[in-house]
Amino acid sequence: MLALAACAQPPKMPMKMTPGRFQTEEYLPLLAGKRVAFCGNQTAIVGKKHLVDSLLSLRVNVVKLFCPEHGFRGQAEAGATVASGKDAQTGLPVVSLYGKNKKPTAGQLQDVEVILFDLQDVGCRFYTYISTLHYVMEAAAESHVKVIVLDNPNPNGFYVDGPVLDPKYQSFVGMHPVPVVYGMTIGEYARMINGEKWLANGVQCDLTVVKISGYDRQARYELPMPPSPNLQTRESIYLYPSLCLFEGTNISVGRGTKQPFEMYGAPLLKAGDYTFTPHAIPGVSENPPHKDKECRGFLLHDEAEQGLEREEGQFNLSYLLTAYRNYADKGQFFLTNNFFDKLAGNDQLRKQIEEGWPEEKIRDSWQKELDRFKKVREMYLLY
Repeated sequence: MLALAACAQPPKMPMKMTPGRFQTEEYLPLLAGKRVAFCGNQTAIVGKKHLVDSLLSLRVNVVKLFCPEHGFRGQAEAGATVASGKDAQTGLPVVSLYGKNKKPTAGQLQDVEVILFDLQDVGCRFYTYISTLHYVMEAAAESHVKVIVLDNPNPNGFYVDGPVLDPKYQSFVGMHPVPVVYGMTIGEYARMINGEKWLANGVQCDLTVVKISGYDRQARYELPMPPSPNLQTRESIYLYPSLCLFEGTNISVGRGTKQPFEMYGAPLLKAGDYTFTPHAIPGVSENPPHKDKECRGFLLHDEAEQGLEREEGQFNLSYLLTAYRNYADKGQFFLTNNFFDKLAGNDQLRKQIEEGWPEEKIRDSWQKELDRFKKVREMYLLY
């Protein structure tokens, strides 16, 4: 059961909420006598055991493991190449879906009849687990393999906000025309990928979603295990959608500190009363931005705690606007590799910031597309 955190505002939270992997009576019959591939990572825990270990003890024929960014055991830092190989604990072959091989090949699915997918998402467009979901579904559809998604709660599922991706800026950190924060579980998102025919050539996969028991979209809760190395707390997960855009700038979000994604700052930032110095952390942040340099900026932990207590959530633009206004060399603020535009899903937000647009005007510019997305989203909600 997920550890639920107290919330000062209504609606009341359920006392008990269990992810799809616990609903074994629903999906074990679908695995009986089948050759099964598991796609997931370290978050797929049932009691004190990994789900794969439990399946093997129940004599489910798991033939291989697919793993996303950060690896099957969740030990690789963001952007690091994840190698294929063998899982030391089970002896099963591990196929990396991060790096050059983001989509299972027909050969890799030749001995597979069912893919069991269980990843803990954080409800943000540029968190790459939903891109992995897309490619798994696409490969499965092309090879006539069934996909079972074991649904997980979305810790940022209580709101929908941010600019909607322009298809011209499609990449692995943004594959679909959705806002930065889309307010859906990963199972609901799978239904939308299928229903909107976003897979190549409009193919649709044989999809089953095993629902969460007792899920309340408005719940505020703490994940029992970090979904990736730099998202260690519920505060960092809450701040992630707003702070991740800084990864397309010369602003640090605290990688290489003990509180990544709970702060922002830089040596050239002329605002804020908090200082921090990023250092290399093996397996988490080997070469963080501004490594070994003192950064000035803001610690946001307390602000995040307060935000989690509010009834309404919001994609926070004020961090970006404040940082840009107070950066000593604005010509060096955005990285030259256009990564900011990929994260934002368009080039408009960058241009609006450079032109000094006020926050309200920027928000108004994406509202029409956001409202359109919300109507599409309604068709795929399960809770």
